[in-house]
Amino acid sequence: MKILSITAGAAGMYCGSCSRDNALSAELLARGHDVTLVPLYTPTTTDEANVSRDQVLFGGISVYLQQHVPLFRKTPRFLDRAWDSPRVIRAFASRSLATDPKLLGDLTISMLEGERGVLRKEYEKLLEWLADEPVPDVVNLPNSLLIGLAAPLGEVLKCPICCTLQGEDLFLDGLVEPYRERALELIRRQVPDVDRFIAVSNYYAPVMSDLLRIPPGRMAVVPLGITLAGYERRRAVDDVFRVGYFARIAPEKGLHVLADAYQHFRRRTGGARARLEAAGHLARAQASYLEGVRRSLDKAGLAGEFTYRGAVDRKGKLAFLRSLDVLSVPATYDEPKGVFLLEAMASGVPVVQPRRGAFTEIVERTGGGVLVTPDDVAALAEGVYALWQDRREAERLGQRGFEGVRAHYSIARSADRLLGVYGSLTGGDSERRVSVAAR
Repeated sequence: MKILSITAGAAGMYCGSCSRDNALSAELLARGHDVTLVPLYTPTTTDEANVSRDQVLFGGISVYLQQHVPLFRKTPRFLDRAWDSPRVIRAFASRSLATDPKLLGDLTISMLEGERGVLRKEYEKLLEWLADEPVPDVVNLPNSLLIGLAAPLGEVLKCPICCTLQGEDLFLDGLVEPYRERALELIRRQVPDVDRFIAVSNYYAPVMSDLLRIPPGRMAVVPLGITLAGYERRRAVDDVFRVGYFARIAPEKGLHVLADAYQHFRRRTGGARARLEAAGHLARAQASYLEGVRRSLDKAGLAGEFTYRGAVDRKGKLAFLRSLDVLSVPATYDEPKGVFLLEAMASGVPVVQPRRGAFTEIVERTGGGVLVTPDDVAALAEGVYALWQDRREAERLGQRGFEGVRAHYSIARSADRLLGVYGSLTGGDSERRVSVAAR
């Protein structure tokens, strides 16, 4: 099958959605499918072998300039190529390309307005690029914020268009009005342009069906999967009980909640040796947030037990996870994914999570952890304490998670489900070889 998969770069940081798109593309390529994975906005950053094209459509610098300076909506292509270069975009991404939804209202609307908006030149460049590419059997968009691409791609390529749903409701909720309502209006209007929406969890499918008004029968679920190569069972190296956090450092992910729960936990463990270990991307805007977490622990006399290990690469991630006794990422919203849970459990590490969002189905399906009342620091602390107190139970949960991820959440299993969706739309016909120009 020939697949065009579009992914959205995240300005140089490790991104769960980018990693999912990349891992699925790599798995499908390994099976002999012809996959083109092309980034939008910025190059993607993954901790596995990156199989995306070394080019960027809708380059972040170009769309920013066209959004804010009308002159750049008419510049010739040879000038655009200078700032559409992946190397140039990488150089500016971390400093100049904001990803805060509160600052991106205008640009979000422009992308959703598609060919009718101020970014019309970028749509023309997309179609010019497609003219030199083989026609795919199916196209996948990475999220509903890019649904403006569906109609022009469908019209030119005459193939089914899919759209993955993997967490954009949090971005939409962060938009200030009137941008949020306008964005929802534009997305809902373009729902008919998509042949199938793909949610990444059972929890998320009805949530997004209601939010975007997606008709029954147009939604499929393809659960997350991870590449299991390199994951090994955790190894206890000493008698220190390590509570871990592995996610983006941001209030909505709940590091401060875990820090509060850790203080409750330590009041019950006396002189036992313990540590709170955190790793994950830290944006400049969140530096003060992390400092606030440190101050809270310092005030409790626990600053010496906390370590932030930064944004680790794959080797560092695997080592970090293997060092933990328990992992918790107590997000303060209904998270639709939870890749960090799969990664921890794949290492034999039990998890303690609030019963919300996709956390519930992941923990219940794998049996690899404990679910507690959401937004309840005492309940979270009790869950961690229970595993500290009963190491045999912690070991049992770790083993169940280790096996459960391999049974239910491998990238191979996820790819099987995705191919099932694609096959239902194409009739299994992967032999079409018609050029765009011939259309």
